[in-house]
Amino acid sequence: MRTLTRWTPAPDLVRDRFGRLFDEAFSDMLRPLGQSEANPTRTWAPPVDIRESEEAVMLALDLPGLSKEDVNITLENHVLTISGERRFEADQQNETIHRLERAYGAFTRSFTLGPTVQSDNVEANFHDGVLTIKVPKAEASKPRRIAIK
Repeated sequence: MRTLTRWTPAPDLVRDRFGRLFDEAFSDMLRPLGQSEANPTRTWAPPVDIRESEEAVMLALDLPGLSKEDVNITLENHVLTISGERRFEADQQNETIHRLERAYGAFTRSFTLGPTVQSDNVEANFHDGVLTIKVPKAEASKPRRIAIK
């Protein structure tokens, strides 16, 4: 009985060459948005949690490495917009960067809150890299108990 072997011309050479071509062609697409060694200044979107109670709508955004001076908050026509920028700070020393996985650059997040919020009583707090925003609801939109006659 004879064993058959599959003939492949220079398997290591083919695998290395095509692997490198694949990596170069698709590496930016496979990385999350804003995380590229080639371009550390792409836009990015900080993660956000949105909660709602009977009294208010609360948002929490993760903004590590930023200060409150780096962030702008506006509420116009029931749209809450949070924007800012995390700057890439390369050392002036002669060093080689091997990987940049943190996102840098400008960001903007907008959320439509609807006409049920009070735009004049918005509270914002920045602590330990987390921005929390509390937007109270208008009295007319709060649930109320109606007595049966």
